[in-house]
Amino acid sequence: MFAHNKRLQYTVRVSESNPGLANLLLEQFGGSQGELAAACRYFTQAMGEDDPGRKDMLLDIATEELSHLEVIGTIVGMLNKGAKGKLAEGVDSEADTYRSITGAGNDSHLTQVLYGGGPALVNSAGVPWSAAYVDSIGEPTADLRSNIAAEARAKIIYERLMNCTDDPGVKEALGFLMTREIAHQKSFEKALYSITPNFPPGKTPGDPAFTNVYFNMSQGDGDMRGSWNNGDQWNFVSNPKEQSAVDGGDGQASVVLKKAESAAVEAAALRSASDPQADPTTGAELGAAPQDAGPTATRRKAPKP
Repeated sequence: MFAHNKRLQYTVRVSESNPGLANLLLEQFGGSQGELAAACRYFTQAMGEDDPGRKDMLLDIATEELSHLEVIGTIVGMLNKGAKGKLAEGVDSEADTYRSITGAGNDSHLTQVLYGGGPALVNSAGVPWSAAYVDSIGEPTADLRSNIAAEARAKIIYERLMNCTDDPGVKEALGFLMTREIAHQKSFEKALYSITPNFPPGKTPGDPAFTNVYFNMSQGDGDMRGSWNNGDQWNFVSNPKEQSAVDGGDGQASVVLKKAESAAVEAAALRSASDPQADPTTGAELGAAPQDAGPTATRRKAPKP
């Protein structure tokens, strides 16, 4: 059961209208790294969680993310309020109204005209929010790692948004939201490392023949060795011949077909076979200028009108 408290988690103070900034902030309202995506991600994980500690943590953080969605939505609404009123009442000339909502090349006219200046569930480019942003898989060690990465990405977005405004109230609120991403990362990481073992994710172990192999498949200037591919735990393989058919086979694909299937495949291959000796005239050649047609231009005459 949810109960709404009308007091925001963080006090929002906006010093002036700024539709362009409002449009950018939609990234954290209806974007892939935004607060709604986070709330849905953690809430759905909590519903499938059997561990009481992790379930409680996920529900706490999911609910807090909804409060952050409220903060962002409130800021967006305040930043749009001036333009919203002018557009609704038509107090300016058409040209002045248009300039006020498209200044500095922003796309806030979409928000103003389509959504009346309110915080729409779209990202800053106007792309609608999608449940595809919720990338849970139901394995705690995998989901917690994904959550850590999601909080890190959201923190970076908040940093970039803070660099786009000099409004002190907006900057402070964004700073608070950014800081909470750090706190959530810490909680998720503590929860991950309270699971032993937690790597590799899942139950099935990897094949020991390949678990500690590093294939150096991008060779040339810039090759680097470090703890990620160097040391006693790594078998570093650079020879291209040793990078294919690593299972000891011939590296070719094969399939066992029933007699009727094999006959059908052979018939289809025969019917669609290419003639390597053929040199048909193509539509591209017929429409090409003589200098672009290559050797065929000297032996083919243009069709008569």
